[in-house]
Amino acid sequence: MYQRIRDLREDHDLKQKDLAAHLQCSQVCYSNYEMGKRDIPTDVLIRLAAFYGTSVDYLLGLTDQKEPYPKR
Repeated sequence: MYQRIRDLREDHDLKQKDLAAHLQCSQVCYSNYEMGKRDIPTDVLIRLAAFYGTSVDYLLGLTDQKEPYPKR
């Protein structure tokens, strides 16, 4: 999971401070998420998935399908 959020950030040419600002946390806090030093809260996972237009399952490594699930 941690590598996926880093890869997505880098693929979008963003810095950790950019994501930290979007998530309203410090750059150090976000860095700890990427390095696996801090568990990512569920609400933050949901916000990251929405930001990147993917699913939480993709972020967690449960699927390799980047596209979000269709809404019912």
